[in-house]
Amino acid sequence: LQEFGVSRAVAREALKILASLDMIEIAQGRRVVLRPAEEWDYLSPLLIDWLPHEQMREILAEAHATRIIIEPAIAAIAAKHMTKENLERLGTLLAAMSASEDNPDAYLKLDLDFHMEICRAAQNRILDRFMYSSRWWQMASRRISNQMPHALPSATEMHRAIYEALVARDEKRAEEAMRRHLKKTTAVGLPR
Repeated sequence: LQEFGVSRAVAREALKILASLDMIEIAQGRRVVLRPAEEWDYLSPLLIDWLPHEQMREILAEAHATRIIIEPAIAAIAAKHMTKENLERLGTLLAAMSASEDNPDAYLKLDLDFHMEICRAAQNRILDRFMYSSRWWQMASRRISNQMPHALPSATEMHRAIYEALVARDEKRAEEAMRRHLKKTTAVGLPR
């Protein structure tokens, strides 16, 4: 503690944070043990700031691969449960996305909201919490993909295809449109 110039209270709080991220294990009367990296809480926004750049890019690729598995299924489920209110919100978000194609920061928030609205329409609290918890990684990956030339106009068109499938309540088309959108994102900017 003297070496780092911090009090016991500060050190204890830092250890609690690391333990909450499953990075370390603290047992009463025992030393602190570093847990294997594969057991860390990668959905936590704290890790974004702490991971080395190369490892973060690997995690972003893994997070995006997870989205490709999960989000098309969410879109298919949402197509069955889509309400008039969901469609109105998605339509408003899509129009705002189209108007924000020259503003990547504004577009980013609208994009996240669009995907969350689809998830909420699926009416599954576990999926909702998973998508919400992973928003930090989604934001980081979109910051990369949104920088590609013509990325935002192309993304808007892909979101429009998803929206139209949801309006038609066509589960298969919604699933395919979401998968196509996510795979295109991988192709234009994210590591594989």
